[in-house]
Amino acid sequence: MELATGIGYVDWSRLQFAVTAMFHFIFVPLTLGLAFIVAIMETIYVKTGDEYWKMVTKFWMKLFAINFVVGISTGLIMEFQFGTNWSNYSWLVGDIFGAPLAVEGIVAFFLEATFFAVMFFGWDKVRQGTHLFATWMVAIGSNLSALWILIANGWMQYPVGSHFNPDTARNEMLNFWEILFSPVAITKFLHTVASGYVVAALFVVGISAWYLLKKRDVQFAKRSMAIGAAFGLMMSIFLAMSGDESGYEIAQKQPMKLAAMEGLYDGERQAGVVALGMLTPGKRPGDDRDPFLFDIHIPYALSFMGYRDVNAFVPGINDLVYGNSAEGIESASTLIERGKTAQSALASYKQAQDNGDFVAAARYRALVEQNAPYIGYGYLENPTDIVPPVALTFYSFRVMVGLGVFFIALFAGIFFFLRRGTIEDKPWFLRLCVFSIPLGFIAAQAGWLVAEIGRQPWAIQDLLPVQAAATSIGAGAVQITFWLFVLLFIIFFIAGLRVMLQQIVIGPQGGK
Repeated sequence: MELATGIGYVDWSRLQFAVTAMFHFIFVPLTLGLAFIVAIMETIYVKTGDEYWKMVTKFWMKLFAINFVVGISTGLIMEFQFGTNWSNYSWLVGDIFGAPLAVEGIVAFFLEATFFAVMFFGWDKVRQGTHLFATWMVAIGSNLSALWILIANGWMQYPVGSHFNPDTARNEMLNFWEILFSPVAITKFLHTVASGYVVAALFVVGISAWYLLKKRDVQFAKRSMAIGAAFGLMMSIFLAMSGDESGYEIAQKQPMKLAAMEGLYDGERQAGVVALGMLTPGKRPGDDRDPFLFDIHIPYALSFMGYRDVNAFVPGINDLVYGNSAEGIESASTLIERGKTAQSALASYKQAQDNGDFVAAARYRALVEQNAPYIGYGYLENPTDIVPPVALTFYSFRVMVGLGVFFIALFAGIFFFLRRGTIEDKPWFLRLCVFSIPLGFIAAQAGWLVAEIGRQPWAIQDLLPVQAAATSIGAGAVQITFWLFVLLFIIFFIAGLRVMLQQIVIGPQGGK
């Protein structure tokens, strides 16, 4: 496989995919959470027979439908880019990566599509129980779609259940169940969908707060806010728990990402978490400058989070780049040599086969298989190439965690004021709820920045760096499509937002 020529092309391809993915993820978390909130509201309607709950459900269902349609269109664009911009990636691991995406399309997406029509158009046309079942199936189908997509992404973070075949020079699946039940994939799924539930809960309470500020549809707003706050508080707490488990998996499987998240250059025992800090600009691996201009640590927390042992050694960036023999950590230069050995042996294996020298072919094949876990390092030139953008990873992680703590306090505050019956008398708090709607999306995007930027330079951890995954075409072609996609996304966003705002201004009475 040949590397894409021209750094410009690779960077443009990365930027295009990043913009597409981040734009798509504006709509995905709202779909995941709002589907369940709507299902819960309709369940209350069916159980109580209260027609007011039907009106409440239909209002939020309209907003869900608008978001759902725009989200699908952006998701399709993203999948096409695997074939256009990342064909080397698709060729090398398509047999593995394509399997969960195929299941997502065949099972989960069609489950959503089938029942969506019944849910949205079936009011008063099917029995209440049938309609409620369709609504729950849409919610479950939406989250099953996320499951299969995140299983694919989890495999990229931690490639299990597969092996490198020297005969085809491709990665092939060995165990589908190992990929499906990978701890990284499961943790990623739980943490990601929980973040979507929180985004949707903030969306519901924020719009409800707007109605209370306008002193209109007060009963609707209070009922919606109560459901949104209850759902949001539970999911915010679960989000923190799944985040802790995610930190543990990162420490075990992607120690460089953990080091970047904490700005940890020199590994240490009894390592603490940086609660607040500012990185030293321009800090590089191996230099003697302090990593922080200032920092506030929580003692022992990082060692415990990563290894469930306060005395555990947490490797830093320098340990992973230059090695640490005392802790059994090999240097990046050693791994690069192993990767180049695997690539050289693969070429020799092919040549020996062509020459009919099967004894030499067997020897080279064994050498390839011995070093295959490091084959991706062979594309790297310098040991420091394994270091991701530290500042972006570090600050994104703190934005995500800080907002997560804020959301727990916000939902608890909503419950407090609702219980006391004074929430209408707290305009400052209602404005805070409205302002928190975009904060949910910011937190979700920050989480994805940590997940994806933190594992650079890898498209597939240890097996394939980003520059080797790209299609070898000119940068100009990608620049043109990049700006076309940006224009398209802006149009989608403005159109979707405009329709959604129109429905909010019309209000729930239009849902009767």
